[in-house]
Amino acid sequence: MTESDATPAEAQEAEALGHYVTNELCGKTLEIVPSGAWRQSSMRLLRAGDLDAFLEEVLSPESYEVYLDLDPTNDEIGEFVNGAAEAAGEPVGKSSGPNRSQRRTRRR
Repeated sequence: MTESDATPAEAQEAEALGHYVTNELCGKTLEIVPSGAWRQSSMRLLRAGDLDAFLEEVLSPESYEVYLDLDPTNDEIGEFVNGAAEAAGEPVGKSSGPNRSQRRTRRR
């Protein structure tokens, strides 16, 4: 199969192959793509609340099967993703947003 014949999911998996960090979820070590390498399509799944589809895209295939078997809680998933981000040196979460300008806005 050539690169142009690959589906977006297959292309992502090929790109991510060997590009995982590890972290424990419910006592099992799983492999996850570092958060800086998550595709925007994966982020849309996460924002839409489709956690299973999101994790299928960012976990290694073997880790995704383990995740399904574990059936973790939302808190456990949150800890897992945050721990994996720390392992990759890429904290996940809310940004502080832009800094306020020191220059005042002119009043009318």
